Amino acid sequence: MLASVYYRNINNSVDPRISDARTLYEKYNTYTGNNHLDSVFILMDSIESFYAGIAHYKNSYETGVLYNNRAAAYLVQALHLPIAQADTALKDSLLTQAELAAERSIKMYEQWLKKYGKLDESQLRISTRSEFMMGLNEYDNAKKMEFFDARIEELLQAQKENKRRLSVAVTNLGLVHRHKGDIKGAAQCYIRAMELWDRNLDAENNLNLLLGKPLRKRTLIEKLFPPNRD
Repeated sequence: MLASVYYRNINNSVDPRISDARTLYEKYNTYTGNNHLDSVFILMDSIESFYAGIAHYKNSYETGVLYNNRAAAYLVQALHLPIAQADTALKDSLLTQAELAAERSIKMYEQWLKKYGKLDESQLRISTRSEFMMGLNEYDNAKKMEFFDARIEELLQAQKENKRRLSVAVTNLGLVHRHKGDIKGAAQCYIRAMELWDRNLDAENNLNLLLGKPLRKRTLIEKLFPPNRD
């Protein structure tokens, strides 16, 4: 359910405008692992503030990751923390917050895939260069191109990964529907999630749960080489 940290291997080629955001993201696993969910929300807000101020990142897939992380944290609060379990109104409120965050994440991924998902490297460079370069005037052309080249590599990698990320967000939305009593809506989400990413075991098992079928365990290969999650 919870997304893992996506940003690793920070180096000198990373866009300096968002390097602090990526450094902050390193705290995510620690907070979630210790159930410090209030800190997770503060962390997500802080990270988003960096992206929101830069046109290129404002509606990027990175922001989609943030909203899916929020959705996951709200789900954990609603479904696993005793205080939410004892307070129906609070649980419903948390589920609604999870729903809104998951829906926003899904919308961002869908828009990003529609805009960039099928562009080749040359097309990506043409479509993103002007917007990306805004705000980098203090750097010389060589350094700006170094940042831009690194960003293009990230975008090319995102083309390979964003359907999986979208699948995870749709699965979280399915969990919200199920716990709100919308079984049909939950099933539709799980089916769509598996269509987007056929290795989504969470979606498969949640659908199996609805259908009264046995849950499928991960194979040895899946345990040895688990798919990345965020």
